[in-house]
Amino acid sequence: MAAVGLTNQHTGVATTRKFIREHPEVVRAYVKAHVEAVHRLKTDREGGIRVLAKYMGGLKDREILEKTYDRAVAENILPRKQYPTLDGIKMILDSLGEKDPKAKTAKPQDFAEMRFIKELDDSGFIDKLYGSK
Repeated sequence: MAAVGLTNQHTGVATTRKFIREHPEVVRAYVKAHVEAVHRLKTDREGGIRVLAKYMGGLKDREILEKTYDRAVAENILPRKQYPTLDGIKMILDSLGEKDPKAKTAKPQDFAEMRFIKELDDSGFIDKLYGSK
């Protein structure tokens, strides 16, 4: 989908609003750890390729592993700043709307909590990880 320019929410993490309200420090720590993990994957190519080889059934073809890694860490697939994509969530809701009428009227922003990633972004944490301003 990304190759043809379609916005999609490729992956995501879910919890309840109640958990976020009662345990914001856990959510905050998780989001920070997730951002750090993405940084590690994007900046440690050899480590990333080793992990791919392990979880792709011991695949040994270096060219396939490198191409798979490069696609997996591309900014349009795995962005440095892990904001949920509202357009991507809308696309999911639209496809679900064919079977579930509630999905047709649902708002993407009701399925995304941006506060924790925004805190990290606004603080400069993510940019500092990558050596950016």
